[in-house]
Amino acid sequence: MNFAITSKGDSKSNTLMHKMRSYLLDFKLVYDEDNPDIVISVGGDGTLLYAFHRYKSRLHKTAFVGVHTGHLGFYADWLPDEIEKLVIAIAKTPFQVVEYPLLEVIIRYSHGGKENRYLALNESTVKSVDATLVMDVEIRGQHFERFRGDGLCLSTPSGSTAYNKALGGAILHPSIQAIQLAEMASINNRVFRTVGSPLVLPAHHTCMLKPVNGADFQITVDHLTLLHKDVKSIQFRVADEKIRFARFRPFPFWKRVRDSFISE
Repeated sequence: MNFAITSKGDSKSNTLMHKMRSYLLDFKLVYDEDNPDIVISVGGDGTLLYAFHRYKSRLHKTAFVGVHTGHLGFYADWLPDEIEKLVIAIAKTPFQVVEYPLLEVIIRYSHGGKENRYLALNESTVKSVDATLVMDVEIRGQHFERFRGDGLCLSTPSGSTAYNKALGGAILHPSIQAIQLAEMASINNRVFRTVGSPLVLPAHHTCMLKPVNGADFQITVDHLTLLHKDVKSIQFRVADEKIRFARFRPFPFWKRVRDSFISE
């Protein structure tokens, strides 16, 4: 089996990375950064997001597993003092694959140029460059509302515990095939009105944003921040692709939620 390891870059994560690489090579596994069957992320959720985007072209062939060296993350199964156990599991045990849905983002332009397509593991946000964001929101091809405010956030179920939660969105179990739309500081008064609540859209529903004023937007895709000019529309839906996680033991989602937000 081929493997690759991505590190957060701090001394603790780098030390663990080199130790795991040495152990796995001793087990006759092959280190291959270009075509890994399994990618080990050592760091935090941000490190795994980086690994996901690095290997997004081979999601159907690569599985991910995380070791967290900082605060408890949602994508990291293993603790630093468990790496020997993890190495043996990778080398000796067929792993279970758990698949989570992703967010597809398609940006089209008024000048008719080539559209851009992105995949997000956590979320994508849209903000105006220098003014209030005014967007017509369409769901399944039908006009839903005209949004005015700071911005909009579209998240995956696995990303629902990140920025989406800070915006008052619901926490969704990552097995649910859906995306969620949450507002950032919407303007609601006698003249302007939005639904004011997060919307959960199933896999067969598409959300389309169409600019009303302005055509230049700051769009994030997970940790990537992009400036897009002359935007005609931004389309969001559940992607056909999925991220695959290698599971060697149970990793209960609601326990992670409790440990992250409630437990002392």
